[in-house]
Amino acid sequence: MQSHGGNKPSTFSRRHKPMSEINVTPFVDVMLVLLVVFMVAAPLLTVGVPVDLPNSAAKALPENTKPLSLTIDKNGKIYLQDEAIELSELVPRLIVIFSGRKDDRIYIHGDSAVDYGVVMKVMGQMNGAGFSRVALVTDTEK
Repeated sequence: MQSHGGNKPSTFSRRHKPMSEINVTPFVDVMLVLLVVFMVAAPLLTVGVPVDLPNSAAKALPENTKPLSLTIDKNGKIYLQDEAIELSELVPRLIVIFSGRKDDRIYIHGDSAVDYGVVMKVMGQMNGAGFSRVALVTDTEK
């Protein structure tokens, strides 16, 4: 029987050495899939009160920060951001919110079916408390 030389490694150990590198290809593939999923899902995460906005030919206003949104639905119910509030609670809440940001604008989303007097009553309360930077939000004309 012949022996394999004393110092020479066997063919088995030469072919099957442990790998010392990390294969990052599967990691990159998973990250790209997650990136695509989040890019598609992100626009769907914006939740708000559904209102039918009136149309207007006015141009959109540029804005740097997240605006404060006040919504009046078709039943005249008032929402500050996404939280339903009463008209009597509106001014105290705005005073607390705007304590450090007096130059910010308040965006009013009024449903096209809501009574004009309700929108004017809300704007009158806000104006009477010193909130004059108010913008009415509309849809663009088709």
